[in-house]
Amino acid sequence: MRTVFSKILPVIRNKYLLSLVVFSVWMVFFDDRDVITTHFRYKSELNKLEESKEYYQQQIDQTRAELAKLQTDPDLLEKYARERYRMKRDNEDLFIIEDKVTE
Repeated sequence: MRTVFSKILPVIRNKYLLSLVVFSVWMVFFDDRDVITTHFRYKSELNKLEESKEYYQQQIDQTRAELAKLQTDPDLLEKYARERYRMKRDNEDLFIIEDKVTE
């Protein structure tokens, strides 16, 4: 038993190995950019970004479908221009009525 302990003791007393062990423990558990917390934070952020990517992809598909309809149907284009951009014909008057919400 004494021979095993006498072989391990110099390894434990090695200042470089001890420094490496302390540094590794510090980086894994205690640092601001530690391995464990940073991994979970980045994984959570990645999931949020993938959800927003999916949402925006749906919006793009919806907008493309709307654009295709507007390019083929002139009546729908006129309706869209009147509702969204408040356009009117030359001989018309435009009245905008806003609902007042009371709470």
